[in-house]
Amino acid sequence: MRQLIIRADDIGYSEAVNYGITKSVKEGLIRSAGLMPNMPAAKHGLDLLVGCDVVIGQHTNVCIGKPCADPSLIPSMLDENGEFLSSRKHREAFKQGKDLIKLDEAVIEVEAQYIRFKELTGKEPAYFEAHAIASANLMKALAIVADKYHLAFNDMNPMVDSGLFRGKPIHSLPMDSMNLEYDPFESLKDAVLHHFSEEMPNVFVCHPGYLDDYILHHSSLTVNRTKEVEMLINPAVKEWLSQQKIELVNYSQVNL
Repeated sequence: MRQLIIRADDIGYSEAVNYGITKSVKEGLIRSAGLMPNMPAAKHGLDLLVGCDVVIGQHTNVCIGKPCADPSLIPSMLDENGEFLSSRKHREAFKQGKDLIKLDEAVIEVEAQYIRFKELTGKEPAYFEAHAIASANLMKALAIVADKYHLAFNDMNPMVDSGLFRGKPIHSLPMDSMNLEYDPFESLKDAVLHHFSEEMPNVFVCHPGYLDDYILHHSSLTVNRTKEVEMLINPAVKEWLSQQKIELVNYSQVNL
């Protein structure tokens, strides 16, 4: 059997997102989900998932909400309101060849989010990675903190299709969720049929969720989140994957 992780990002982004993720776990295909430790709705999302068959990773977030670290220690990462600089600002800088993240500040915040993760869950993260932005310094900071605490680092740059998990190769399948005409099932089919790696485990990243005022005003990914919930709970999707001889696993079960 060929192994596939279908991952849900963004536990804690908002309460509506939490409800969509929970449905995708309880009734669907999600067995790995990433927590944004700094977000006010993080505990709400974890409470919904108590007793569920899902492993929780740290989805380190440095582009929405307030930091876990002392703001005075990471001034360049924050705007005038003490909120993280937006992913849009990071993307614009990236296009110009600039990295807005300072390594020393990023290490402080990444470690603070790890400490918060442990406080919220009482466990080590099943995997350890970052949300939304391409930043060499953020990736270096994640590696530093992962090495310090011996964490299961998912070393995957969002701009490439392969990376490392726990130091071994892992493959990221294409993600089309920002497209206006996004069809999640068709996207998954295309990924499996045309982009699947036979040599290493594969990851298909989803952002299932429902919509509330917060997500509508703070995320560019909205309606397509709801489409993913429906795809993930559709029995026909699970049956199709079985026909393709795909073994659905979580990060703790993956064969490296």
